[in-house]
Amino acid sequence: MNKSYVTNTLAVSAVLVGYFSAQPLLFSIGIFALSGAMTNLLAIHMLFEKVPFLYGSGVIKLKFKEFKASIRELVLEEFFSQEKVSMLLEKQQNAIDLTPVIKKVDLSPAFDKLVQVIEASQFGAMLNMFGGNEALQPMKGSFVDKMQDALIEITEEEKFKKLMSDELSRGHSAEMVFTTIENAVEQRLEELTPDMVKDIVQNMIKTHLGWLVVWGGVFGGLFGLLAAIVG
Repeated sequence: MNKSYVTNTLAVSAVLVGYFSAQPLLFSIGIFALSGAMTNLLAIHMLFEKVPFLYGSGVIKLKFKEFKASIRELVLEEFFSQEKVSMLLEKQQNAIDLTPVIKKVDLSPAFDKLVQVIEASQFGAMLNMFGGNEALQPMKGSFVDKMQDALIEITEEEKFKKLMSDELSRGHSAEMVFTTIENAVEQRLEELTPDMVKDIVQNMIKTHLGWLVVWGGVFGGLFGLLAAIVG
């Protein structure tokens, strides 16, 4: 069930019941909860989509070049550095299975760079209103898992396996294999469009972003309760 839908439905229900039953406390809780949930929902939407007249919206598309650069750095420096390729060539002369290598690589830097791009964008100020980068940390595990799955899927493609097999059969050095991989990565990244980058990031973290709406509603409701009591 959609967490955002449930949160907003409960908040609207509290507003309506509180208003028509003349219960100021319930109405205050509902209106603050609805405000918090809707604000976070709009912020999430603005992260991925351009909203007319709202400066800084659509940051993923606006910063897609930075995301592509981060993906390139991750793949070439963390997975397929010349040192790692050399070790791989020494251990495996025939079939190549990169899954164990990918599973062992720490993908936390990739997530950290994603957060840095968001913080450095126009969206950074809005993110600070909802707890800063700490609000994004719960989705780190999902991001890492999805990124690992994506990289494993790429290395299991027949085109990639044939490329590596051909390089090995020719007795090429680790440097030449690395250059081939680098060219392949560059070519693939050139094919990425802003919408494709947006979809990649969105598929990785959108599920967990729904919790921002939930907690926006919860804390908004608590503020509403406090406002009603103090008032």
